[in-house]
Amino acid sequence: MEVTARAPGKIILSGEHAVVHGSTAVAASINLYTYITLRIPPPSETNDTLILQLKDIGLEFSWPIGRIKEALPESNGLDSSTPATCSGKFAESISALVEEQNIPEAKLALASGVSAFLWLYTCIQGFKPATVIITSELPLGSGLGSSAAICVALSAAFLAFSKSSSLDKGHQGWLDFGENELELLNKWAFEGEKIIHGKPSGIDNTVSTYGNMIKFKSGGLTRIKSAVPLRMLITNTKVGRNTKALVAGVSERTLRHPDAMTSVFNAVDSISKELSTIIQAPAPDDISVTEKEEKIGELMEMNQGLLQCMGVSHASIETVLRTTLKFKLTSKLTGAGGGGCVLTLLPTLLSGTVVDKVIAELETCGFQCLIAGIGGKGAQVSFCGSS
Repeated sequence: MEVTARAPGKIILSGEHAVVHGSTAVAASINLYTYITLRIPPPSETNDTLILQLKDIGLEFSWPIGRIKEALPESNGLDSSTPATCSGKFAESISALVEEQNIPEAKLALASGVSAFLWLYTCIQGFKPATVIITSELPLGSGLGSSAAICVALSAAFLAFSKSSSLDKGHQGWLDFGENELELLNKWAFEGEKIIHGKPSGIDNTVSTYGNMIKFKSGGLTRIKSAVPLRMLITNTKVGRNTKALVAGVSERTLRHPDAMTSVFNAVDSISKELSTIIQAPAPDDISVTEKEEKIGELMEMNQGLLQCMGVSHASIETVLRTTLKFKLTSKLTGAGGGGCVLTLLPTLLSGTVVDKVIAELETCGFQCLIAGIGGKGAQVSFCGSS
């Protein structure tokens, strides 16, 4: 038995940082995916091991099933229809299983992801031998929701072969989950995210599960559908950043300048609301699409200016902004700032030659460039023999 699941990454189109202070934000999926392949051997095979292969970085981990049983006895409940939190003694047992793998020091950041994998696998699949292979088109730790995409794709692959799924295993090609299955998948992915991040907002896994876009404010999420086929150049500055420190910096600035910062957050709120209205309105012809893209570009530009007011830009981000401005293109940081990724709107009528020139110039600065469609499909699976 074999299934491949895929889950998309995400970007924040508007409202990062301000959302912490009560403003509206808009997030969207991107058509760059993390892929998980789950292979369950036939009962005739004597291999009694759980194997995890991280193809992109050439690492492999394995655990005898007996060792997993010993660490996580069946008192765990193992009911795939009821998402469970990994806490207390379970968290300690999982940590012990991960430590036994002697992860190289340079890759220690992977430990929490491996823990999330073990928790999701044993809770949903139980104590079965299997091989799980992870590959991804998303750069890790750059603010594109790579950890959430892993948790969503893992949950999708494991649920596809569980009693909680009613998917047609004979179907050719990518299959969508039903609404109830997506809700369950999202809850499991959130449990994985909690192992990785401690207190995630739930935004990343929700966008990755359902795809398209969401508008969120003060903990409330609303799914929205884009009527405009947006395309973005995503520039990964490869500058690591401390998200907690950046969030704290915005809060400190708010304490020092409460009136000015309240105005900044109110302006961001207006931008997010207008952006979501424009994105959802149909565009019947090329002229309407161009007009919409111009408006979206202006809103992105305003949002970037407000992010600079919050103090979360960075020299590397400013380099991207200057470079894209030379070609009359609009850019804004996405996510925490202080490095990470920058979005550049690629209008429909923009020539490929210009895009090539922009990318060439950005790459000479040592940045990584990716082109992505915005607001596409969420989690999907494909069974062996499908394509």
